[in-house]
Amino acid sequence: MTSADDSQISQLEKALLDQADSLARERLQNAEATRDRIVKESIEHIAQAEAHERQAARAEADRLVRRRVQAAEGRLTAELDRLRWALTQAALSNVRLALVDLVQDRERYLAVLADYVAAAARSLPPGELVAEVNSADLNLLGPAWAELCRRAAPERRIELAGHGRDSLGGISLRLADNRARLDQTFEARMERLSEALAGAIMARMFAGPPELGGLHG
Repeated sequence: MTSADDSQISQLEKALLDQADSLARERLQNAEATRDRIVKESIEHIAQAEAHERQAARAEADRLVRRRVQAAEGRLTAELDRLRWALTQAALSNVRLALVDLVQDRERYLAVLADYVAAAARSLPPGELVAEVNSADLNLLGPAWAELCRRAAPERRIELAGHGRDSLGGISLRLADNRARLDQTFEARMERLSEALAGAIMARMFAGPPELGGLHG
C-alpha cells in the first residue's frame, strides 16, 4: 500500500468521523429540542390541571356556600313565620279580651255600635239598609234600635235582623238588595286586623339601624 493510498484512507476515515459527529450533534440537538418541548408541554399541562383543579375547588366551595346560605335563609324564614304568627296571635288574643270587656260594658258597647251604624250610613250607597247582629245583641238592641238609628243615621231607614252566626259582637250592615255591605262584626274586624298586624310585625322585625340595611323607624 502506497502513501497515497494511506492518505486517501485517512481522508475517508476523517470524512466518516466528521459525518458521524455532525449526525450525532444533530441527533443531540433534536433530542434536546424534543426534551425541551416535552418539558414545556408538561409544565403547561400541569399548570392547566392545577388551574382546573383550583377552578373546580372554587366552584365546589361556591356551591357549598350557596347551599348553606339557602339552608340558613330557609330556617330563618321558617322561624320568622313562626314568630310572626305567635306575635299576631298574642296581639289578637289581647284584642279579643278587650272586646269581651267592651261587650260587657253596655253603655260603651252601644256607643260603639252607634258609631258603626253612622259610618255605614255615610259610606254605603243610598237605599234601605239591613243591620245584622248576633242573637244576644238582637235582644239588646231591639228596644233601643229606633232611638239609636235616629241619633246615628236619621236620614237612613235601617232594619234590624239577626245573622244567625256565632259571633262575639259587632254589627254588619248591607243594602237590602245586597249590592253593598260593610261588615263591622268583631270577627271581620279581627281578620282585617290580623293582616295588618302581620305586616306591621314583619316590618318591625326587619327594622334596624341604617348601617345594617334595616327599615329604621
